[in-house]
Amino acid sequence: MMAKSRHDSPYGIAEIAEIGFAAPAGTPAGVEVMSLAELRRRVPGDTLARPQRPDFHHLLTLTEGGLRHLVDFDGHTLRPGSWLWLRPGQVHQWGDLARAEGTLILFRQDALDPATATAARVDDPYAPVVTTPVAADADAVTMAAEHLSREFRALGQLPLDVHIAALRHLLAVLLLRIAHLTVPAGGPAPEPDETYLRFRDAVERHFTATRQVEDYARMLGYSGRTLARATQAGAGLGAKEFIDRRVVLEAKRLLAHGDETAARISDHLGFGTPSQFGKYFTQRTGRSPLDFRKEIRGLAGSGAQGGRPAGGAAPRGDSGH
Repeated sequence: MMAKSRHDSPYGIAEIAEIGFAAPAGTPAGVEVMSLAELRRRVPGDTLARPQRPDFHHLLTLTEGGLRHLVDFDGHTLRPGSWLWLRPGQVHQWGDLARAEGTLILFRQDALDPATATAARVDDPYAPVVTTPVAADADAVTMAAEHLSREFRALGQLPLDVHIAALRHLLAVLLLRIAHLTVPAGGPAPEPDETYLRFRDAVERHFTATRQVEDYARMLGYSGRTLARATQAGAGLGAKEFIDRRVVLEAKRLLAHGDETAARISDHLGFGTPSQFGKYFTQRTGRSPLDFRKEIRGLAGSGAQGGRPAGGAAPRGDSGH
C-alpha cells in the first residue's frame, strides 16, 4: 500500500513512514484497489492511526458503518455513499476502522493522462475532501467504482498491457464522475472569481518566500485592497489570514509527519530564526511547535477519534462535518 522508501515500492512511492507498499504481481499500473477488510488484515491499526503524508492519491468510500478521518488536522465524517479524496502532500490519520466497510483506491497521478488530470482537477489543493453524489448520479459513480474494482481483480483475463490500459481508463471515468457529479458537504460553493484564484495559486507557489500581502499584490498587479476584497468573498477571510493559515498548515504537516527540528522547519518556511517561527506558530495556534507535535502524535495513539486540534485550520473551509 505505502512505502517506507523509494526502493521498497515498484511504483517508486517514497518517504511514507511505517507502512509498506505491496503491489500485486504483474500490475505496474500505479493503481491498487482493496477493501477495508483487506487493509485491516495488512496493516496494524496503531500504524494506520499515525500521521502520514503520502505522495499518491487515496479515494475512499464506505458501504457500511461510519468513519472519522483526519485530513490536514480537520475531522471529516464519512458515511456510506460519500467519497473521501486525499491528495498527495496532505497529512492524514485513519480513525477506527472496526465499524466500517468499504473500498480504498490508491493511485499515482502518472496513471492518468494529462487531459484527464486537468478535467478531474486532481492537482487542486483546495478541492473538498469529502463529497457525495446527488441522488440522480449516485448509481453512475458507484458503477464506475465497481467496474474499476472488478478489472483490478481480473488479472490474467486480458493481456497485461490491455489490462493496464483498462485500469487507467476506468480510473479516469471514476475520477471524472467524482469531480463533476458530487457536491461537498454543505452544498456547492459559489464559483470564485479570477482575482481570488490567482491570489490563491500565487500563495500556494510562494508562501515559503513571503507572507506579505503587498508582495502578492505587486506580483499579480492588484492593490492590496483588491486582494483583501477578493479573498474575503472567495474564502471568507482576509488576505493576510489566508497566507498565514497556509503557512501554519505546512508547519503542522511537517511537525506531524516527520522528525525535522523546529530550526529546519523554520528555515524551510522562510523564517529568519527558529524563535521567530516559534512565536509565529504559537500566536496562531495557541501552542508551541513542540507541543503541537506531541499533541498530534498523542491523537494518533488514541485512534484519531477526537476531531481536529483547535486553531490554524486550512484555508479551504470544507470541514466535511
